[in-house]
Amino acid sequence: MQILILGAGVIGVTSAYYLAGDGHEVTVIDRRDGPGLETSFANGGQISASHCYPWSAPEAPWKIAKWIGRTDAPLRFSPRLDPDQWSWAIKFLVNCRRSRFLRNSLRNLNLALASRAALQALREETGIAYDEKRLGILHFFRDGKAFASAQALAERLRDWGCESRVVDRAECIGVEPALAARGSDLVGGIHTPGDASGDAHLFTERLAEVCQGRGVTFRYGETVLALERDADRVTGIRTGSAVHRGDSYVAALGCRSARILRPLGIRLPVYPVKGYSITVPVEDGAPAPDVSLIDEEHKVVYSRLGDRLRAAGTAHLAGYDDSIDPVRAAALLAIARRQFPEAGAFERAEFWAGLRPMTPDGCPLIGPSSYRNLYLNTGHGTLGWTMCCGSGRLLADLIAGRTPDVEPSDYAL
Repeated sequence: MQILILGAGVIGVTSAYYLAGDGHEVTVIDRRDGPGLETSFANGGQISASHCYPWSAPEAPWKIAKWIGRTDAPLRFSPRLDPDQWSWAIKFLVNCRRSRFLRNSLRNLNLALASRAALQALREETGIAYDEKRLGILHFFRDGKAFASAQALAERLRDWGCESRVVDRAECIGVEPALAARGSDLVGGIHTPGDASGDAHLFTERLAEVCQGRGVTFRYGETVLALERDADRVTGIRTGSAVHRGDSYVAALGCRSARILRPLGIRLPVYPVKGYSITVPVEDGAPAPDVSLIDEEHKVVYSRLGDRLRAAGTAHLAGYDDSIDPVRAAALLAIARRQFPEAGAFERAEFWAGLRPMTPDGCPLIGPSSYRNLYLNTGHGTLGWTMCCGSGRLLADLIAGRTPDVEPSDYAL
């Protein structure tokens, strides 16, 4: 079967890998000049099944209210005259009910664990390298109340199959000695040894090369303008230079999937949430962390990517604007520099901002649409790197008619 995939991010490329493995003739179309150049380019680097719970948590509304007016707030809402933004926000609040939060956390965990196992198998099959570190993730705390709440959630995740251990201040520094630079006020942490980190862009780039070696065609520099249809079938993809036709189609355009599918009558509950990162050069011998970290106080994650330190965080609900706000970028730089003052050349930090495709319930959309030959693989939010292999494999299973490892209805539109 001829399958056209829209989007060459980490989700689109892993979809291509698994579909090509089933013997399909696959073409990937992307507006950029190469793979993984948008949301996948400079994310936090964490493959974090342990951090699978959605942002729509019971405590989220009061936290957002507390942060109103702060330009450096971890989560910032900038109201716009945009019905989609307000519709998304209302649905987000509805999903903050505890029962929905727990349900959505379990759905995400199931897919994240399946994805982690699939990534390991892919790595063994291809030999792909992407500055990966399999040292787990340490989530550290400075507030006792937040630490107690996180321990309760970690216990629930352990019951669901996600291994973790609670550690005190001394053990936190034992896991990651770089925390000693500013560790006097730590109250403890949660270490998940099964989690990992790595460069999502490098992975996407190298997996695209593997896919090309297996016959996948990549058409870069072509912007998808519209999907052509006839009754309940998609008949082609119109770009600025041609109309591409296949037997089936996969929408993996991140938050732009919602805009491109709307003329077909498909209203995806996906909205962009902007995130920021900095990438800092690390010289030999510098006391930069090796273990991937989550700073609960500032909502910032850290990952060591070869000779670079990546720090990522903040969320800004501000439409499709992916420009870098210097205030928010400077705040992220200051937090990272204060936490690890000798870790790297902060004066040479590279700044980046990208749009995460968020759903109100925090769960991705994977599987069939209302059109017989159009499939979805989008809406992963901050978990695209964590869930990419599981999502690609789930999609391939559904197209092939196999029974997936996870419950497909949990990710249905």
